[in-house]
Amino acid sequence: MKRARLLLIVGAVCTLAGCGREATNHVQGYVEGEFVYVASPLAGQLEVLAVERGAQVKKGDLLFALECGAETAQRDEAARRLAQAKAQLADAQRGQRPTEIQALEAQLEQAKAADALAEKEFDRQEKLVRTGASAPQELDRARATRDQDRKRIAQLEADLKTARLGSREDQIAAAAAAVRAQEAALAYAEWALAQKQQFAPVSGLVFDTLYRQGEWIAAGRPVVALLPPENVKVRAFVPEARVGGIRYGEAVRVFVDGAAEPLAGKVSFVSPRAEYTPPVIYSRESRQKLVFMVEAVFDVATAAKLHPGQPVDVEFE
Repeated sequence: MKRARLLLIVGAVCTLAGCGREATNHVQGYVEGEFVYVASPLAGQLEVLAVERGAQVKKGDLLFALECGAETAQRDEAARRLAQAKAQLADAQRGQRPTEIQALEAQLEQAKAADALAEKEFDRQEKLVRTGASAPQELDRARATRDQDRKRIAQLEADLKTARLGSREDQIAAAAAAVRAQEAALAYAEWALAQKQQFAPVSGLVFDTLYRQGEWIAAGRPVVALLPPENVKVRAFVPEARVGGIRYGEAVRVFVDGAAEPLAGKVSFVSPRAEYTPPVIYSRESRQKLVFMVEAVFDVATAAKLHPGQPVDVEFE
C-alpha cells in the first residue's frame, strides 16, 4: 500500500514537471501564408483562366489573359505612325529627289549659256558705241541683260547646293524628335498589350482564383492568389518571461497534428511590441499576460507540408 502511494506521488510530480516544461518550451501558434496577388494594371474581360485552385505553377507560366482588341489596334497604329515618322526623317536627311536635282542642273547650264551670249553681246555693243555705230541705250540694255544672267546663275547654284543638302537642321531635328515620340508611343502600346496577359512571377501553389472566365476585371484587381513555399511561416505567441531568451536564427521545432515527426525551422522575426498592453504600469501580474509574436520559417520542402490556418505547437530549443 505504501509502495503504491509512493508510485502515485512520483507520477504526479513527473506529470507536473512535464506540464511545466511544456508551458515553458511549447507555445501555441498557427501557419500563416503571405500571398502573391497577381493582377493586371488594365481593365478588361477575363478571356482565359489558365490555372485552377490547388494547382502548382512554375515561374513564367501563364495565369490568365484579358481581352486585348483595343490594345492590339493601338499597337498596330503606333507601329504605322513610327514607320511614317522614320520615312519623313529619311526624306528630310536625303534632300530632293535625283530628278529634281537634274532639273536644277539643267537650268543652271541654260543660265550659263545665256550669260555667255549676254557677255558677247555686251562686248559687241561696247565696240559699236565707241565707233558711233550704236546708241548708248543699246549698251545699257546689253549690260543689264548680262548682269541679270549672272544673278540667275548665282541663284541656281545656291538652289542646287540647298537641294543637295536636304532640309534645314531644325527641320531634321524636329523630324528626329517625331521619330523618338513615336518610338515611345509604340513601346507603351506594346507594354499595354503585354499587360493583358499575366504570368506567374514566382513558383508556388495557386491558393485561389478570384474571378471566373467571362467576368469583367477592373484595373488592378487581383485575379489569382499564389502562395510560394518560401512565404509560408509559423506565428507563435510567446509569454513575456520567455521571449527574452529567443534569438533571431534560433532553431525551433513545430508539432503538427497527424505528423509523426516535428518539423525543423528557425526564428525569422521577434516582434518588439507586446500583443497585450496593461494600462498605466506593468505590474508583475500584468507582465504575465504579455505575449510577443515570434515568426519561424522553413526550407521549401518543409514549408510545402504546412497549410495556412493550421494550428501548431512550437518548441524553442
